[in-house]
Amino acid sequence: MENKDFKHIDASKFEFVNQEAGGKIHDAKLQTKPTTFAKDALKRFAKNKSSVVGAIIIGILLLGSFASFFSPYDIDSPQALETFIEPKLFNAGTGFWDGTKVYSHQPYDGLNDCPQGYDKDAVVWMKVDDFEYIDQYYQYAEGGYIRVTSKSYYTGSEEAKYNSSFVFYSYHPFTITKDGGYKLTIAMDPTDGIGGDELCEFRLCLMVGNTYRTATKYVLRDWSKDYSEGEFDLSKVVEEAGVDSLDNCHIFFEGAPNVSDSAYSYFLVEKAIIESEAADEETKEFLAEASITDANFTAGIMKDNAGVFPDGYWQSNANKLVYHARNQFVTFCYDTYLAAYGKKEMVIGQSIMQDYIKKGWCNYDFDVGPESFEILSERCPILEVYSQSFDEHDLVYQLDTQVTFWRYRGFSEMPRYLFGTDSQGRDLLTVCLSSLKTSLLVAIISTAICLAIGLVWGAISGYFGGWTDLIMERFTDILSGIPWIIMMTLIMLLLRNNVFTFAFALCLTGWIGTASGTRTQFYRFKGREYVLASRTLGSSDMRLIFRHILPNALGTLVTSSVLMIPSCIFSEASISYLGLGLQGSHSFGVILSENQAFISKMPILIVVPAVIISLLMISFNLFGNGLRDALNPTLKGGEQ
Repeated sequence: MENKDFKHIDASKFEFVNQEAGGKIHDAKLQTKPTTFAKDALKRFAKNKSSVVGAIIIGILLLGSFASFFSPYDIDSPQALETFIEPKLFNAGTGFWDGTKVYSHQPYDGLNDCPQGYDKDAVVWMKVDDFEYIDQYYQYAEGGYIRVTSKSYYTGSEEAKYNSSFVFYSYHPFTITKDGGYKLTIAMDPTDGIGGDELCEFRLCLMVGNTYRTATKYVLRDWSKDYSEGEFDLSKVVEEAGVDSLDNCHIFFEGAPNVSDSAYSYFLVEKAIIESEAADEETKEFLAEASITDANFTAGIMKDNAGVFPDGYWQSNANKLVYHARNQFVTFCYDTYLAAYGKKEMVIGQSIMQDYIKKGWCNYDFDVGPESFEILSERCPILEVYSQSFDEHDLVYQLDTQVTFWRYRGFSEMPRYLFGTDSQGRDLLTVCLSSLKTSLLVAIISTAICLAIGLVWGAISGYFGGWTDLIMERFTDILSGIPWIIMMTLIMLLLRNNVFTFAFALCLTGWIGTASGTRTQFYRFKGREYVLASRTLGSSDMRLIFRHILPNALGTLVTSSVLMIPSCIFSEASISYLGLGLQGSHSFGVILSENQAFISKMPILIVVPAVIISLLMISFNLFGNGLRDALNPTLKGGEQ
């Protein structure tokens, strides 16, 4: 109804004015550019720095998993000579990450002038720690005294214990010289007994013949307790015995009459001194080393392969022991690469030599022998050929050679392992990268299957609800109630042990978590106004599920799915560690299972795969959190 009181007002004189701006109202341009959901999600993801770092680490690990294809190191064939090589990044001598290892308090091998059981050429430096004295024969000890006791000593006879103990100097207990005839000099000290015992009464004899009972025995010294140094002229005895030399003669100490008959010992004469005029230099050196100048060394001499005792063998029909032998310990730095890939004595076959000849690396004539060997290229692994033999069975030649092992293995240069090698001689880094590829393949396959099943199952259960939801939830409760380890074990035992079988076993119950999360999200969003409005306008159930509800729940579901990947990797590692997983394949669980026995010897074999698994777990966690925020539709256009 028209108000008559305002008829006199002219409406044309009034207009809307923007009081704040002081001007008129007009259309303004948009201050921001239009964007898509994907661009906006990427922008929000980039603002989460920790998620970006996690994505970068995942990308690096993914690229690294394919790097195993290009590795020059074979990880399928065990190499016994290349086990436990130390990690190497820098050249040897830097003292850090250079392929060397420092060993302390290791027994010293005096014969080879190196630590016991180690390659002398690979020792960078060595220093003496200390000594200990042991009362028994030990291969790498030296010096000491030879102790001879009768057999009755071990029967508990106290009389025999004190009456049949002998201690002899190890350093030249007797010396025979040829100047002016055969002269025997012997020195013994009655104070050098064992356990407070003194030397019992004895006599010195010369035996001609090999059998004590039947040989002729010449007494050089009567029973006496005079242990002072004495010299005996053996010329008369040798002349009386009618022998030209003492080659087949023995000097022995015989126990006193009150000592058991078995308490005596034979000692071979030092032939290197006696026959020095007739022997050549090589023979004299060998016999000098074989003479009785070291108690520990002499006690360890045994028969050769032909059953013959070598020169210097100390024989006795009594129990023989070593007393107060010196065991030396050293600390040294060891180059594991020189030890594994340096010069080695090897037997190679005829086909290998022919292959080297064909490549032009060397020349060799099998009819002539080792003298014909000639090196033509520095790439030739063989340094020297010692001898050759012919195999009558296979009709091929076998060559005893010295080779440069890294060239023999086919490397163009000395290998360098960033994290060393494992117990099978495989490059640990290559094995880890190959295991990463296997673990990621298993995880991605199982995650994709679990995500697909879980989304469909959870969407149906959450959207329709009622009896449908009740029946489906009871089924998942029954399935989740079965112990996972039992189900996994049965699957791996009944089906073939491979990647796809393991992925199938993970998927049997792995989708339940995704289904539960999807069901929860559908209950959360299916009653919202925009869903009801769409239903009112005639949208089908499929459109409501996949067009309106699922996109809003995608952020949380993607996060749980991304976190499922490291969970699958961890499950694979756990089950393989127990020996039920991908045995025979490369995976983190198999690596940890194989290397757990060497954690004290070389802990890096456990540390490296454990660090990679930890990086995967943390990175996927950070990455998943970033995706959750980026894919959340409620944050579209927001600053955070």
